[in-house]
Amino acid sequence: MNIPLLPRSAKPLLYSRLSQPMRTRCTACASVFLTGQISCACLVILLQASILAAQTARTPEALLKEAESLHRAGKLGQAIDDYRLFLAQYPDVFQVRSDLGAALAGAGRYEEAIAEYRRALKLQPVPQIRLNLALAYFKANKLPSAVEEIEKVRAVLPDDLRVDMLLADCYLRLGENKKVIGLLDPLETNHADDLTIAYLLGSALVRDGQMDRGQVLIDKILKNGDSAEARLLMGVTKMTVHDDAGAVADLQKAVELNPDLPSAHSYYGRALRSLGNSEEAKRAFRDELRINPNDFDANLYLGALLKEEQNLDEALPLFKHALEVRPGDPGVRYQIAALHLAERNFDGAQKGLEALVKESPNFREAHVALATLYYRLKRKGDGDREQAIVTKLTAEEQARTSAQERSGHVDKTKTQ
Repeated sequence: MNIPLLPRSAKPLLYSRLSQPMRTRCTACASVFLTGQISCACLVILLQASILAAQTARTPEALLKEAESLHRAGKLGQAIDDYRLFLAQYPDVFQVRSDLGAALAGAGRYEEAIAEYRRALKLQPVPQIRLNLALAYFKANKLPSAVEEIEKVRAVLPDDLRVDMLLADCYLRLGENKKVIGLLDPLETNHADDLTIAYLLGSALVRDGQMDRGQVLIDKILKNGDSAEARLLMGVTKMTVHDDAGAVADLQKAVELNPDLPSAHSYYGRALRSLGNSEEAKRAFRDELRINPNDFDANLYLGALLKEEQNLDEALPLFKHALEVRPGDPGVRYQIAALHLAERNFDGAQKGLEALVKESPNFREAHVALATLYYRLKRKGDGDREQAIVTKLTAEEQARTSAQERSGHVDKTKTQ
């Protein structure tokens, strides 16, 4: 049974109904002497016997049939209880365990769903169950785990378009634009009318700087009328060529047309930030995080704005979560080290910055921060060395920019 994931469910009631009378009666008898205690014990035994009789009155087939009927009717809490009663007697029926996972996912209880899907896979490695596990990870905003499971499914089902689309969506949300392009480029020709492919591939192309190819797909989407997706793509395109005012107009329209479109609020916030509108930018980033807590840019840029305001306690968890989304990202590590420097945690700042410049020796801002730190620690020799590196990197960057301006190919992409 493959039940689509639903946003919420009624609270499970069966176990609470069964256990509450036992707790109530025992509590009521707690202050009674021996006779009362014996009576309480008898009542508990009788109640347990009646519960067992009620459970065993239904055959396993009837219990499972009722669970499936409740599941289809959307009564997920009761269905979950019935599935668990069945599995208490027959724990190794993989399909029922998978159905329990689907009911839990439908109720928004993703961690429990993940556990049940994994148990089901141990019993029977069915690709559809693994795909449902990937969906549960996706809904739980655990995108790296979702990607890991989807790639396993794709190895078994290489021609399943659903699998490719879900994988492309995960890659796009993780900022893996080249992987999206590599995955969807071969599919776009044979699915020329599929606007979802056009949107995912167009987004990846634009974000990867392949403007001409991205524009072709934007035009294809626009032929079907104005849409949030088309406005988002146009806004990102304008940001890439540094038309931030034009980008704000398109991105504002995108979030008006579809307030739940992933990444729209995030790019809107970035465009607003580029124009110096920090308050509106923060609001946009927070809107994005309500939709997708794993949006890398929203975590990073909101954290940076809060750090600039010296709101360090709120900024640090955002940076840490951004690092969970993209482990090892130099930009986030720099922000965390700079935050430590701002709060005078010199040991933490030094460890972070020294590791960062060792791994990314051309990261100019990290050298600037490290020089500042050394001077504060009265390590003038080390500070002078870092300052010399900053001067060298600055001169090299200016030379590159000048050469690009002469050739007419300027890349003003902001460094982290």
